Amino acid sequence: MRARYGVPLKITAGIAAAGAAGLAYAAGFEARSFRLRRISVPVLPAGTRPLRVLQVSDIHMVRGQRKKRAWLQSLAGLRPDFVVNTGDNLSDPEGVPEVLDALGPLMEFPGVYVFGSNDYYGPKLRNPARYLLEKAQGRHGLNGGNAPAVGVVHNPWEGIRDAFDAAGWLDLTNTRGKLKLDGLELAFTGLDDPHIKRDRYEQVAGGPDPDADLSIGVVHAPYLRSLDAFTGDGYPLVLAGHTHGGQLCIPFYGALVTNCDLDTDRVKGLSTHQAGGHTSYLHVSAGCGTNRYTPVRFACPPEATLLTLTPKDQ
Repeated sequence: MRARYGVPLKITAGIAAAGAAGLAYAAGFEARSFRLRRISVPVLPAGTRPLRVLQVSDIHMVRGQRKKRAWLQSLAGLRPDFVVNTGDNLSDPEGVPEVLDALGPLMEFPGVYVFGSNDYYGPKLRNPARYLLEKAQGRHGLNGGNAPAVGVVHNPWEGIRDAFDAAGWLDLTNTRGKLKLDGLELAFTGLDDPHIKRDRYEQVAGGPDPDADLSIGVVHAPYLRSLDAFTGDGYPLVLAGHTHGGQLCIPFYGALVTNCDLDTDRVKGLSTHQAGGHTSYLHVSAGCGTNRYTPVRFACPPEATLLTLTPKDQ
């Protein structure tokens, strides 16, 4: 006997079909629909020529991702002045050769980098609903009372570091560095990943380099303590990744979570941050990959960003 208040079979089948179609789109199309975001940021001294900066983030490489590798290689055709890699290159312990193959053409340009938690540790299978629960409880990564990472896969991140260093890219792991480009001196201050409490701002505190034409803060996860530190010290621009732009977003609404304590209004793209009487530009990359166990994106295509840094008088 059919239940008196049961849902009609046709409606149930329709819901199931719609869900399957949405999942197929999110995993089969959008997660591989790579885009290039283009923005301008007025932070250079007056009278200087614009600089083109390519930011790549959250590649989360898994073996066999040929389309992602080819797309990343093609970005070298943009001929950026320099590259910023904001971490989470891996989602597979055996993915190092493919990461380096994908980024090989970009390593012909000057660059800087920081690492994220997934460079150090392999991902775990987890219920996506936990991100909503953690947001509600104010728990993010190892910052809200979560237990330390135990029983995790340790990724061979040292191979990526060595290749980046050999290419001349600056390792900004809780340190500072400089690049000279066409007569301009650019200073960078970087942090290790705040998501796993490896950031040590006290080791790099002191504000922008007074001799540099521009100083930039670089960090993987845009936690407020790091943004407050950079902005309060007077950095005009901070670059970050980590959020995946929310990854699974609601059309015409946006992201539900950021996987850190940053608000969802600034989950990706260019915004501003205020602290200590200063205002910084903040750019958060939505990244071009996903955790290998949740290879889906919805209303949030994978991306890299070409930032054109322009003089302040424009």
